[in-house]
Amino acid sequence: MTALLGKTKQETDAIIQSLNAPKFASGQICDWIYKKGVTDIESMSNLSAKLRSQLSSEYCIGFVPYLQELISADGTRKYLFEYEDNTFVEAVLIFDNRRVTLCISCQAGCRMNCAFCATGKQGLKRNLTCHEIINIFACLNSKFPISNIVFMGMGEPLDNVLQVKKSISILTQEWGYGMSARRITVSTAGFYPQMKDFLDSTNVDIALSLHNPIAQERMQIMPIEKAYPLNKIVALLKQYNWTGQRRLTFEYIVFKDLNDQQRHVNALAKLLNGLPCRINLIRFHSTGDDKFKGADMQRMKTFQSMLKAKGFNTQIRASKGEDIMAACGLLSTKYCE
Repeated sequence: MTALLGKTKQETDAIIQSLNAPKFASGQICDWIYKKGVTDIESMSNLSAKLRSQLSSEYCIGFVPYLQELISADGTRKYLFEYEDNTFVEAVLIFDNRRVTLCISCQAGCRMNCAFCATGKQGLKRNLTCHEIINIFACLNSKFPISNIVFMGMGEPLDNVLQVKKSISILTQEWGYGMSARRITVSTAGFYPQMKDFLDSTNVDIALSLHNPIAQERMQIMPIEKAYPLNKIVALLKQYNWTGQRRLTFEYIVFKDLNDQQRHVNALAKLLNGLPCRINLIRFHSTGDDKFKGADMQRMKTFQSMLKAKGFNTQIRASKGEDIMAACGLLSTKYCE
């Protein structure tokens, strides 16, 4: 059976045309799936019995419930999904007052191989399809209405750019979920080959995983630096307007004695000079590798003050869900093993 969940309006139009059904039925199907959240074709009561029967012979909604839910003491919730071929992927819901943010995955594993990331240690098993990405949203949105989405779960979004762009279309178009693009952020380690096209064809916020502004040091923890140097990425970003409808953020995990010195502040000031952005400082969630230690809160505050002295808009991002293995890849790695 082919899933209807994850189909665009154009794809649904083609399905309706192939069944010689009325054109308006395509919009009705999208409304039932993306607005009303039905999980079976028979619930589409304004479709003719004949069309429901035709659809049911070849298609299904494709709703896949989560396999496991973990709830943190701070309210954060982590979910594990299992797809075909023993593919395990994760999602996290973060609650902050009225905001419910979904941290969503786009790959099973990841080939960026960042030294501090549990997902990277899995390697890349495969890309997720648009259906599998949207299913995560659909499943959790029915449980807790989601206000914001961050493609910052398992995988590098620009390494699966076609499915990510298709997912964003479904999330933002009026025939889909109708979310504002300003409520979606895509996080990238700096996958340069797809970045320009992605920036030109979408209007979502961008978060770049930076973690160290000094090339040789960054290369030790993020091998992508060798293929796609940070200075090349920043030069591209400087060609775009970041004071209008979208925002640029640099994500910076603060490691004890590794990337929290004055030389790193000076290098950041030089690298990002003239680029409207903010820097999110992130506490390191241990992945069981003693090689990396997170800076304590006092050191993070000191580092924040050093950055502010250079004129950076800098925040320390609240740490959530450490007691439920909220760091990307930990839960799925456990199941893979």
